[in-house]
Amino acid sequence: MARLTSEFWVSAWLRQAAHDGLIAVLRRRGAAEAGAIFVKLDRLDGTAVLYGPAPQTLASDDGVRRFQLLLDADPLTVEDRVTRELRFDGDLWLVEIENRAGDPRLELVSD
Repeated sequence: MARLTSEFWVSAWLRQAAHDGLIAVLRRRGAAEAGAIFVKLDRLDGTAVLYGPAPQTLASDDGVRRFQLLLDADPLTVEDRVTRELRFDGDLWLVEIENRAGDPRLELVSD
């Protein structure tokens, strides 16, 4: 099954979050076709989480983008990690969502 472009996936994810009454924003636009997508979740309690693309070995062939937990810490520590990821991959997408319930609205892989 063909995978959606990063641009299309991010657009749909942001639209769904808004429809659900959540605040989600595009912080950085990456490569339209296949830029890696990172999601920062702010729990609004002084903690944040960063999710990144799951390794291909953990992904399935159904075309669904899957994510893995990269870091669960205070917001400044998460921002430092985002900065390092940007230095490594300048084509990445970064979206951020605020959700007190801690639900990133992503397909997650288990370790």
